[in-house]
Amino acid sequence: MISNFLKKIIMYYSKFNTAFCNVLVVWDENWITNLELLTGEWKREFILNKDYIQNDNFFEETKKQILEYIEWKRKNFYIKINPSWTDYQKKVWKELQKIPYWESSSYKDIATNIWNPNASRAIWMANSKNPIPLIIPCHRVIWKNWKLIGFAHWINIKEKLLEHEKTQLKM
Repeated sequence: MISNFLKKIIMYYSKFNTAFCNVLVVWDENWITNLELLTGEWKREFILNKDYIQNDNFFEETKKQILEYIEWKRKNFYIKINPSWTDYQKKVWKELQKIPYWESSSYKDIATNIWNPNASRAIWMANSKNPIPLIIPCHRVIWKNWKLIGFAHWINIKEKLLEHEKTQLKM
């Protein structure tokens, strides 16, 4: 009997186009591990492992939900995710998921909400490593003076996403 510890995890990926940019989604057999906004201007780049298998059908529900978000038909995602980073980063990302669709929050607000009001820079660093933007809405976090900073996928896409969400309120 082969131990689950020794079992090789199969990783899948898919790329698709949206009105904002191309999107790359990576998934293991259970949940999304990465979602990249392929703007061409990111501060970090996710490199696909040569062993990952392209499987566009595997991602149909994820693709559907992202496209519905962009078409103003969805405000919340119901997708299984598993960002594999530190417990602190996961705590921050869980807090980000509480920010409502059309609202923004500051790094200081997030720090205060997780009981560490002096940790704005640590929040900013956790945000910069978010492997699943949109679903973990790091684009909704802004600096205390409401300045847009700190988006790994290019500040212009952050601005577009925030404007996109605010536009739906007016519809």
